Amino acid sequence: MVTTAIPPSLVEPQDTAPVGGAALRVQPHNVEAEKALLGAIFANRRAYEKVADFLRPEHFAVAEHGRIFEACMVLIERGQIADPVTLKNFFEAEQSLAEIGGPAYLAELALSAVTIINAGEYGRIVYDLYLRRQLIELGEDVVNDAYAGDIEETAPEQIEKAEQRLYDLAASGEYEGGFEDFRTSLISAVELAQVAHQRDGKLSGVLTGLRDLDKKLGGQHASDLLVLAGRPSMGKTALATNIAYNAARAYKNTDGAEGAVVGFFSLEMSAEQLATRILSEQIEVSSDRIRKGDLSNDDFARFAQVSQTMYDLPIFIDDSPALSASQLRTRARRLKRVHGLGLIVVDYLQLMSPGPGVRRDNRVQEVSEITRGLKTLAKELDVPVLALSQLSRAVEQREDKRPQLSDLRESGSIEQDSDVVMFIYREQYYLERAEPQHRADESMERYAERHAAWQQRCEEAHNKSEVIIAKQRHGPVGKVHLLFEGEFTRFRDLETRLDEDRRY
Repeated sequence: MVTTAIPPSLVEPQDTAPVGGAALRVQPHNVEAEKALLGAIFANRRAYEKVADFLRPEHFAVAEHGRIFEACMVLIERGQIADPVTLKNFFEAEQSLAEIGGPAYLAELALSAVTIINAGEYGRIVYDLYLRRQLIELGEDVVNDAYAGDIEETAPEQIEKAEQRLYDLAASGEYEGGFEDFRTSLISAVELAQVAHQRDGKLSGVLTGLRDLDKKLGGQHASDLLVLAGRPSMGKTALATNIAYNAARAYKNTDGAEGAVVGFFSLEMSAEQLATRILSEQIEVSSDRIRKGDLSNDDFARFAQVSQTMYDLPIFIDDSPALSASQLRTRARRLKRVHGLGLIVVDYLQLMSPGPGVRRDNRVQEVSEITRGLKTLAKELDVPVLALSQLSRAVEQREDKRPQLSDLRESGSIEQDSDVVMFIYREQYYLERAEPQHRADESMERYAERHAAWQQRCEEAHNKSEVIIAKQRHGPVGKVHLLFEGEFTRFRDLETRLDEDRRY
């Protein structure tokens, strides 16, 4: 946002006049600054270039000045000169010369010119005063809406709307999206490479805590939208909670040098259920036993001890159902402002509701709006967003049930907007539900052979899972094999468990 300290000599005092014992306050404005800026643009078009990135006609307090500035924009963009002569012809052609004060007023503006050196500062003064007027209007609207008592709009919804408007106002003057010289971009790339080098070859993203997955992804990169998709019961939420916990624990243990503050938006499970899952993983007691209270004294003592060490983990859970992309964005901004934020997890995107103005009868359009909003949020807050997604039933109809990009529900926008698409697949889940049955025309020996082969496949697939990286904008695609301990809803590096088994 464009900000500047306004010299007291350039700010006009607010006029006051007694009205019924009270003072009538005039909104912030500075006519002289507006006139001086316009005069500078008349004298040298480079003055316009100093303010063109952020200043707009509606930012002027005097409507006539806004119209003159807009005319200057039109002429300069055409490659012409903007001065009293050309502007006179311009407004005469539009038959509106008298409305902006006529030739005499254009000449007066030319006499008010400041030097080109000061033009940028005068432009920022005009813009700053515009923001102040908008703040006043926003505050009045908030007060009036609260007094109105609209039964269709609750107080929390009014707060969300006010926060959205306030953030939009704060962001309206941002103009960092223009060109930057290659030297600046090169320095940023070198800094990223340096961080990666210090991490023994790993890239500088937020690490998942799973070695092979981090090696493949290089971590979760700021401004990236990562989609983790799978059929029900594949372990999407379990993997997401593992990643969130690992990031938060690394942040805590390294005083912020690694890991991230995590914002977890759970649209399916409650905050208590997610916390129970994480506790189950750490104390190695099934979440089902925790819920039922089926704990020994030793288990409960360990449960209490581990929970105390996790009290200050930087994980913030929002379990509000049916959040829209705009509501999620507002809450994520607030979290980053108050606590800092390095990773956002959304479980899961099909449960989000579309924003206002999106047709509710077109699910593809709704999901497109949601994924576009999540990608925008990742870039805006400069953090990775890990969004979970359901897969269509088409997976179940194939013999090989490994997912592919076409299986994404409403796949077009999800695949297009994401930087990384990962699928989670557990063959064990499908094998357990496909136990061979004895056929009427089959000998017992043949059935026994088929059943033995099935048992062998089940043993080989036991507790194993695959994360299939089907799309990665900045790196390779491929598979990563993980160990999945369903009892504790925990994913681990497969080789680590194999090494542990060899010791016994």
